Amino acid sequence: MSLARLLQLASPALPVGAYSYSQGLEAAVEAGIVKDAPSAQAWISDALELLARFEAPVLWKMMQGEPLNDFFVASRETAELRAETLQMGHSLKKLIEELGLGSVPEPEPAYPTAFAFAVKQMKVEPRAALVAYLWSWLENQVMAAIKAVPLGQTAGQRILLALGNHLEEIADRAVQLEPLNFAPGLAVLSARHETQYSRLFRS
Repeated sequence: MSLARLLQLASPALPVGAYSYSQGLEAAVEAGIVKDAPSAQAWISDALELLARFEAPVLWKMMQGEPLNDFFVASRETAELRAETLQMGHSLKKLIEELGLGSVPEPEPAYPTAFAFAVKQMKVEPRAALVAYLWSWLENQVMAAIKAVPLGQTAGQRILLALGNHLEEIADRAVQLEPLNFAPGLAVLSARHETQYSRLFRS
């Protein structure tokens, strides 16, 4: 049953609105940084490394019971990245309550905060949950690239196959790292995206 719960948490059908965000990828397409399958894979790979150094270690610590919600929210460099994590956190908190799994003990939880609470309430093994979180992020980035670049479905699956092989190793590192957030390039692109004339995504 824990496997089924793990798949439920990682599913794109989880109604938290992840599909509406690209986390800067759309701005990278607009800037010409991402323009085809190789550049999309390079961008997503770099973003995954940033996730490995900060968001994944923060989530791990949250799953161990550390109260890092305010710390994570403060780390979001732009208004749209902050709004993204709070909207997704709010949606997951509401879902958790509607499923009868308790209530996230934060009035405005970031998405990792609500995810960590769901992992505890659903009795999912934390390291497996960390890999599932990374997979969910990766899948959403690939789907954003398929729409925004655009890419074909097969190209997207190639990226998933290539980068998915690194998720176990990233999870292993995350459980040992202190969070380090330094991504000025992403912050600049995200800020530009806030005033981008035409866009598909909210970030």
